[in-house]
Amino acid sequence: MSAPPTFADARNRRQKARVAGLHPDYWYAVEHARALPRGRAVEVKFWNQSIALFRGDDGGVRALENRCAHRHLPLTLGSVEGCRLTCMYHGWSYDESGRLADVPHDRFGHPMPAVGLRAYPARVRYGLVWIFPGDPARATERRIPDIPELEGRDRWACVPLDFTWRAHHSLIVDNVSDFSHAWLHRKYRPFSDARLTRCEAIGDRVYVGYQTKVGRGKISGLFVDRRRVNTDAMDLCYEYPYQWSDTGGKIKHWCFFLPIDERTTRTFFLFYFESLRVPLTRVRIPRALMTPLLRVANRLLVAPLLRQDGAAVEAEQQAYETHHALPVPDLNPAVALFQQLTVRKWEEHLERAGGV
Repeated sequence: MSAPPTFADARNRRQKARVAGLHPDYWYAVEHARALPRGRAVEVKFWNQSIALFRGDDGGVRALENRCAHRHLPLTLGSVEGCRLTCMYHGWSYDESGRLADVPHDRFGHPMPAVGLRAYPARVRYGLVWIFPGDPARATERRIPDIPELEGRDRWACVPLDFTWRAHHSLIVDNVSDFSHAWLHRKYRPFSDARLTRCEAIGDRVYVGYQTKVGRGKISGLFVDRRRVNTDAMDLCYEYPYQWSDTGGKIKHWCFFLPIDERTTRTFFLFYFESLRVPLTRVRIPRALMTPLLRVANRLLVAPLLRQDGAAVEAEQQAYETHHALPVPDLNPAVALFQQLTVRKWEEHLERAGGV
């Protein structure tokens, strides 16, 4: 069996979508903010690029190309000194711009080497660390998605969680937006009896609507206040390169995809709720109790549900690599629109970068 085709050699939309990258000129969530305390450096990857994240003594988050310009050791093997990232080997130290700021040993009469590293714009928002892996001049043009419900004193409860799956990001986009796979989740029933009511591409967005029964699980369904929220329909959108959903304006989520390489994706899920009820009553759960409740729900209900998705997309990745030449009779027209958008945006990047 031959290997799957490259993007340039792909013969159809599906094959192109399964090897396309995500356009780098967007902000990407790469790590939980809690995983990056002051004085720590961690490695993240964006489409095979190794990037060193670190938080300085001032609390600021920085991102640099993950190699020392001297012997090219990963800087994440080193240490954070003040607001600089220092190589473990010879102590060469870099500031947030990637400039070589200090060489602590004798330079044997040589001037400071005129070397530097690529620096990436980095920010913290919604409990996540974001970087801009593309043209830094465009970082101010693009925005991290605004989620007003997670801002201010009256913000809704949200406990982010993530998974790293051995699957291409386009498979995950299909999974989280195509509700024809309710059979996979028949134990948890996050949605059922879905009927497509909207399927429309507008610019860099694909809007999908379903008439469906939302949150009817034996346990999770007890917490949904159906007097206050319509759980018979859901709106979704592949807002490139992100995805979101909205149920009655009260139950929402975002997915943020990090394409680590051609067959590995880390996905950050943010589920957030305006309110939930005390089971079998009409009493709303106090806002102060929502966050600890969501932590428990993530562990006992949400994570097991999403692991089903992970197992499915990982199996589909392996299946694609074996059967990439065979046709796939997709019945949901939204899938074609997701793939068209993914391919078009990657072609835009390649054209801008002068690639093929």
